[in-house]
Amino acid sequence: MGMGKAGGGDDLNSEINVTPFVDVMLVLLIIFMITAPMMNTGVDLDLPPITAKNIEDPEGKLVLSIAKNNHIFLGGTQVTWKDLEAKLKTNERVKLESSLYIEADTNLPYGVVVTAMAIARNAGVVKVMMLTDPSDEMNIETLDKSQP
Repeated sequence: MGMGKAGGGDDLNSEINVTPFVDVMLVLLIIFMITAPMMNTGVDLDLPPITAKNIEDPEGKLVLSIAKNNHIFLGGTQVTWKDLEAKLKTNERVKLESSLYIEADTNLPYGVVVTAMAIARNAGVVKVMMLTDPSDEMNIETLDKSQP
């Protein structure tokens, strides 16, 4: 009772065996899933210290000031955080120029300044510029000493 073909030869299978390929791809996927978050931990930068020139603006500039106690002032007038976006949207300088200067206390947390920048962006400010104090040359030296 015939169990095979007459002639007794084995048939060749012309299909590609994809099992080893799938195994290799799964291993690579797992390796990339584990190593990808480790690549975004941070960037080591060594920026050159420079002294900036004063920018003269005869018309004056719209300045958002953030004090160390998180109080904010728009053009010298104190505003609350929840009213900031509405004040910026109705400000004529923002409507015309779409720019805002931000000055913040040195000891403020990074998140406070970024929050102010995000509120400004939501209010239609396209160009956000940071103001610095050009007489802070001594602060650079103290920062260099604090690094390991």
